[in-house]
Amino acid sequence: MANTIGFAPNREAIEKLATDAIRNLPAPFADHLGDIVVRVEEFADDDILQEMGIEDPWNLTGLYQGRPLSEQSVWSTGDMPPIISLFRMPLLNEWIESDVTLEELVVHVLVHEVGHHFGLSDADMEALENAAGG
Repeated sequence: MANTIGFAPNREAIEKLATDAIRNLPAPFADHLGDIVVRVEEFADDDILQEMGIEDPWNLTGLYQGRPLSEQSVWSTGDMPPIISLFRMPLLNEWIESDVTLEELVVHVLVHEVGHHFGLSDADMEALENAAGG
């Protein structure tokens, strides 16, 4: 989705890329994502940044909030649905500074956040990416 008309993709365009990415995940993963809410915001709010120890809001492109599948139980009730937030301005900034398409970047960030839903840590995902040659 090249930015050929001179306008930055809006929130709806990024939401569509994210929705398409989830729809295209392999069945074993997609089967467990039905209750996830994906939302696009301009930036993470100050509370989230402070909680994560991030000073620069441009450094956070995505965030998973919720109980990972590995911690869910039939006895857990009253939980809000898991949320994957994508932060539009940091995504666009990274897109401009990289040699990947916006679609590739959104897929990468979304898959990373989906990994957290499955209980993977950042170190786990980095090891998997390295093992896969990524």
